Amino acid sequence: MQIKNFLIDESLKELTKHHTVVMPIACYQTTITQNIHGYIPLHWHDEIQFVLIVKGEAIFQVNEDWIVVREGDGLFINSGRLHMAQEKDQSGCVYICLNLSPFFVLSQELYTTYVKPYIQATNLPYLYVDANEIWGGNILDAILKIYQSIEQKPQYYEIDITMQLTLIWKNLIDNGFKLEYVQTEVLKSQRMKEMLSWIHQHYAEKIMLEDIARAGQLSRSECCRYFKRFLKCTPLNYVIDYRIQKSLYLLQQGDSTITEVAYQVGFNSTSYFIKEFRNSMNMTPLAYKKNKMYND
Repeated sequence: MQIKNFLIDESLKELTKHHTVVMPIACYQTTITQNIHGYIPLHWHDEIQFVLIVKGEAIFQVNEDWIVVREGDGLFINSGRLHMAQEKDQSGCVYICLNLSPFFVLSQELYTTYVKPYIQATNLPYLYVDANEIWGGNILDAILKIYQSIEQKPQYYEIDITMQLTLIWKNLIDNGFKLEYVQTEVLKSQRMKEMLSWIHQHYAEKIMLEDIARAGQLSRSECCRYFKRFLKCTPLNYVIDYRIQKSLYLLQQGDSTITEVAYQVGFNSTSYFIKEFRNSMNMTPLAYKKNKMYND
């Protein structure tokens, strides 16, 4: 089984290039548990994303909402929204992921009228795509056809893809969803990204709650409310979880001791690192390190 590392920068923006040689689009199959973390970590990107679950079930987080997506159904995730995914009930979840630039959905002449208002809508971070709805079924069928076109590359497949994208977007905007734009919601999302970005830049240092709150221009209590709303945890618990995430890659390299890894990711005690690692991964760092070396 190939273990994949999910690359994001300090601001949580995904670094994966979502395009082929000729068009700003990527469509690929993902098995959630093959990620190095065992799940798809929290991130965001400028591209819009459509997901089609082909096996099992997944739990997606988009901003502060958690959504269970059933086999055969899908999810639309809007541009710039924080999101993550994990497998539900060890179901062996596999999904097709379609990422594309909003500017490629329709022609430039139609973008301002039919795409931009939906990208900017604050009440549309995501939309559940139900296969039992006519519009949902049409979208999911089109995602599958795009995936097959990219895999097989028949003659004129690029033209076929643009036709399917038009069909997808027409069905999305034709389901009667009413758009809203609230500036305060934009500000909340931006502040959350700024606090997470600060943590990702300073995780190896000593971090206090005041530092995180200052990054988001918030009070300590308001900072805690933001994390509880978006991530269902405290700011400092998020720091610990992120440090554990960063330690996974270092432990797989095989050239650092457990103590060295602990201090590299910001823990000031080896025993505390081992305790928190065990709580998160259900094994010790040493067991994880040996397990990865054995499997490789």
